[in-house]
Amino acid sequence: MRPREFDNDKVLRIAFEQFRRKGVRGTSLTDIARESGVLRGSLYNAFASKEALFLRCYERYAEEYLASIQAALGKGALRKRLTEFFDVAITNFCKGSPPRGCPTTRGLMEIASVEGGGLDENARQAFASLLTRLIKLVENALRDGAARGEFHGDPRRTALHIVTLARGLVVLERAFGDEGQLRAIARHTVDVVLCGSHL
Repeated sequence: MRPREFDNDKVLRIAFEQFRRKGVRGTSLTDIARESGVLRGSLYNAFASKEALFLRCYERYAEEYLASIQAALGKGALRKRLTEFFDVAITNFCKGSPPRGCPTTRGLMEIASVEGGGLDENARQAFASLLTRLIKLVENALRDGAARGEFHGDPRRTALHIVTLARGLVVLERAFGDEGQLRAIARHTVDVVLCGSHL
C-alpha cells in the first residue's frame, strides 16, 4: 500500500514552527503529525528521522533568510544596506509573541549540550554554511561601499565582526528582551564601520 501523500510545504512550515518554539529535543514527530494532519508513519517514510526533518526545515529557512538578507544588502548607500541588514536580522528573531528567537543559535546550543545524541555533523555543516554565506553577503556589500569611497576598512574582517555581533544580538534578546537596545547597538555598529574606526 502506498503511503498517504501530504502537502510537503505545509508539513515543513508546521514542523519548523514547532522546532523553533520547543527546540529539536522538545519536539516530537507525533505532535507534528497531529498538527499537520499527517500520519506519523508517513513522516518517518518521508524524512527517516526527526533530525532529518529538522535539517530539511532548516535548509528551507536558511534559503529564505539569506534571500531577505541579500535583498537588504543589495542596493543603496552602504549605510542604508547595513542598517537594513541589521533590521532584517533583528526582526527575524524578535517577531512573535513571545519572540521566536533564532533557530540557528538554538540548534547550535542543543548540539553543544547533548552528549552522544542530538544532531550530527550534517547539522553543524548546515549551520556553518548559513554563516559562511551570510559573511560573504556582508563582505560583498562592504567591497561595493569601498569602491564608492564609503568604507575604508578591511571588508573580510569587518564582515566577520558584523556577523559575529549580529549573532551576539540574539543572545542579548534572549537575556533582556529589549528590542530597542538591540537596534541602538546596531546603529552604533554601523556608525563605527562607516566612520573609519576599524572593528
